[in-house]
Amino acid sequence: MQRFLDLADFSREEIVELIDLARRLEQHPEPRVLAGRILGLVFFNPSLRTLASFQAGMARLGGTSFVITPGQGTWQLETCLGTVMNGGAAEHVREGLPVLASYCDALGIRAFAEGKDLARDLAETAFHTMAEVVDKPLINLESAMNHPCQALADWKTMDELGVPRRGKFVLSWVQHPRALPLAVPAATVHMAAQRGMDVVVLRPEGYALPPEIMDKARAAAAAAGGSLRETAQRDEALAGAHVLYAKEWGSTAHYGDVEGDATLRARLADWCVTPEWFAAAAPDCKFMHCLPVRRNVAVADAVLDSARSIVQREAYNRMTAQMAVLHRMLSRGE
Repeated sequence: MQRFLDLADFSREEIVELIDLARRLEQHPEPRVLAGRILGLVFFNPSLRTLASFQAGMARLGGTSFVITPGQGTWQLETCLGTVMNGGAAEHVREGLPVLASYCDALGIRAFAEGKDLARDLAETAFHTMAEVVDKPLINLESAMNHPCQALADWKTMDELGVPRRGKFVLSWVQHPRALPLAVPAATVHMAAQRGMDVVVLRPEGYALPPEIMDKARAAAAAAGGSLRETAQRDEALAGAHVLYAKEWGSTAHYGDVEGDATLRARLADWCVTPEWFAAAAPDCKFMHCLPVRRNVAVADAVLDSARSIVQREAYNRMTAQMAVLHRMLSRGE
């Protein structure tokens, strides 16, 4: 494996094999398999789980890692091509990233969406600019429109907790004080569709996922024997659901328009997940969220602290799933 950028780059069978490898590494650790290997991690944006889980996973396999946060202890890096660099950035990624890649055996990059131009973010312009100058194995730690590491961990979590492959999966928009990127919802809806589930995107008006994201996921659902639709009707969406996956994202009807988005979301305070949301769901419906989460804004305490919440298991599986990716990518036996 040379690149782990998008779950869609892999067949369903290949993803299942990765999950099986993750499970094997949990049961039969290989603490020296990546001895002498180095993972470089470049974080243009904040992180808790992604940063800690990759460092811990690499260490558990016997390797080491280094972390670069551009502008904090290092030069600020410019990501746009054609820019006249007379501002704060002292170095361009076209010089900086090849240098970092030369110091390690694999590189991971986290770079959120700019949140200004939807077409540019959908095209993953900034991430592709960086990816094309890296000649080492590369991992997407979250880009403008994708988070494959989170998606792989979520798939593994559902498998080990016995969520039916053809179960009903509801991805629901929830409240947040500001607009957040589309990366996790895009990756999540595709993951559930690729797993073969009956997927419903539940969102208020103005927060529909872009057609490019939905069309891609719809094709994955068709190939896996699942389905995909979207609605603003909460009770109908949640009826019989096996999983409710809550996630915040910005208004696609007001993309890049902070005031327009704020005006729209000001009327949506009731989009906070409470126990009442599960009244019509399957009795063992699981609650998922990638974290971090705003308690009692996006999700009520009574849900997060309930037996149906598996958010901590998801977070743990970030490490185990990523260990499988690192093993497949860097093990000399592969």
